[in-house]
Amino acid sequence: MDENKESFSFENPEYRKTYWHTCSHVMAQAVKRLWPEVKLAIGPAIEEGWYYDLYAPFAFTPEHMEKIEAEMRKICKEKLKLERFELPRKEALELMKEEPFKVELIQDLPEGVPISFYRQGEFTDLCAGPHLSSTGYIKPNGIKLLTCNASYWRGDSNRESLQRIYGIAFPKKEQLEEYLQKKEEAKRRDHRKLGRELNLFAFRDEAPGMPFFLPNGMVLRNCILEYWREVHKRYGYVEISTPQIMRRTLWETSGHWDHYKENMYTTVIDDEEYAIKPMNCPGSILVYSLEPHSYKDLPLRYAELGLVHRYELSGALHGLFRVRCFTQDDAHLLIAPEQIRDEVVRITQLYQEIYGKFGLPYRVELATMPEDHIGTKEDWDVATGALADAVSSIGVEYKINEGDGAFYGPKLDFYIEDCLGRFWQCGTIQLDYQLPGRFDLEYTAADGSKKCPVMIHRTCLGSVERFIGVITEHFAGAFPIWLSPVQVEVMDITNRSEDYARKVLQVLQDAGIRAEADLRNEKIGYKIREAQGKKIPYMLVLGDREAEEGNVSVRTRSGGDIGKMALEAFVAKVVQQNRDRTLEEV
Repeated sequence: MDENKESFSFENPEYRKTYWHTCSHVMAQAVKRLWPEVKLAIGPAIEEGWYYDLYAPFAFTPEHMEKIEAEMRKICKEKLKLERFELPRKEALELMKEEPFKVELIQDLPEGVPISFYRQGEFTDLCAGPHLSSTGYIKPNGIKLLTCNASYWRGDSNRESLQRIYGIAFPKKEQLEEYLQKKEEAKRRDHRKLGRELNLFAFRDEAPGMPFFLPNGMVLRNCILEYWREVHKRYGYVEISTPQIMRRTLWETSGHWDHYKENMYTTVIDDEEYAIKPMNCPGSILVYSLEPHSYKDLPLRYAELGLVHRYELSGALHGLFRVRCFTQDDAHLLIAPEQIRDEVVRITQLYQEIYGKFGLPYRVELATMPEDHIGTKEDWDVATGALADAVSSIGVEYKINEGDGAFYGPKLDFYIEDCLGRFWQCGTIQLDYQLPGRFDLEYTAADGSKKCPVMIHRTCLGSVERFIGVITEHFAGAFPIWLSPVQVEVMDITNRSEDYARKVLQVLQDAGIRAEADLRNEKIGYKIREAQGKKIPYMLVLGDREAEEGNVSVRTRSGGDIGKMALEAFVAKVVQQNRDRTLEEV
């Protein structure tokens, strides 16, 4: 790669990927220099940095990581040239005979496929590339190894256990420092930590990967779902609920059994095999098939907050971000082919409204036909073109994500961006010409003929649990007032004002405001700090004067002192903020 061309700057995603891929080879070379007995698996560039899977007779410690970093810097300063070459299969196997994982990769390559390598100094690695032309283009002071986690060879828990070292690198030290600061901020905002501190949710060994929502978490969850129901009703959706356990034959007809059964939980009832649903779509199809439909009924927009279960490897579980049971805010639309564009536009506008309510910008990707798919290429081309045309018609930009569509159809994926610049895939719009036909769905057209509807699978929040995790980190637990589990903390300065504090609490609760009172015999400063730690938006500090005058002294969780307000004015303010679901700071 010619690094002298302007187009190959670090801002260019392809160049950045090449830079990080080269870093992975530098790291592997450093490891082999320090510990020749270590065996190499794979080391790709990823969205942020790279990783390399290694088989070692010891566990990598922070001290090992420091040594690897130091050796990587030496290799960069050596300015070793990276040279690509190809070998016939026999010679390739001979070259890699001391690396069993590389040997397996070579053996699995189809006949006739070029077997390419990259050499830098004494180190050679099996790789398709591309790479920088010299290790000298990697800036030594911009390198940082981040973590070392357990992994399995080829992701198979029955295969060898490996160690995966993650790293990051930037052309400038300042960029690395900024990145590391963001990582520290992300740790501070970790939803697992905040979930415990704010009593939102918990996990237990008795149900791995299955969250328990606590009272505060249920308030937050219900506020989100109340808004979700309100906006979906306005957009013409009707809510349904379908069974969690259904016969295996249903999943065979839908195609999930052949394409997804490794992720499904199954059970036997009355000597017949059943599956706990991993998706909601077959249930919506059964609802549609309960009665005949005509073109006048379409589009039918079924919305479902359906609890689904999917088997995830224990090592992949991660708080609310990766769980084994979650609620999808699903909707399945049965439409006539000529309604596709209008419905996709309408769904996109719905997403824009919902994401805007949470203050979340987004980007869109169009995922095309995967290798494992059902249906003809012609159907896929029509469906893909319809999605692209719909979003383009309202000025929404998108990028192509080749081969990442669902097995039954292409999709638009919506990635929301949090305050740290991280993107989370939440919403999706999937166009499906296949499932309605597999279930023989039909409607009567205007000319009296029977036609098969098109199905749109769509979810806005994605997993409700994961979305709660995302916004917990986005807001660092300091939720907008309409989402805050406790909106107002009432506290007395001395027990002389306790009766007035109880009266104020009752007024707030009667107005539908989520309020609590701290009437303990503690100093007011202590009470305020505790309420701030709980990230409660408003604190009402009540003493003798407030009780005499019938007003309240208002403080905010950020430490701001609003001053005295008439109780009625304060209540009206909070009620209005709840009604507007405002994002503005209190």
